Amino acid sequence: MALPREYRTLYDVQQLLKEFNVFVYVGKRLYDIELMAIELDHLYEAGVVDKTTYMKAKIVLRKEHREEERREKSGRLY
Repeated sequence: MALPREYRTLYDVQQLLKEFNVFVYVGKRLYDIELMAIELDHLYEAGVVDKTTYMKAKIVLRKEHREEERREKSGRLY
């Protein structure tokens, strides 16, 4: 099980996935976020991530996904 911690940023979720040797880099940030969400779902379904951790990480991923979609639509770069 993952150690209890706060999940506020995409980096925090990446560190959670890293604990299970899951490294995601597709090359496009939006796709990275989507793949992280899929991997997180699989970890939860396998029972290695508890519900609280899963929900907190999922909220972060949804927020980041929304922000990235807005960023792409507006044409802004980082």
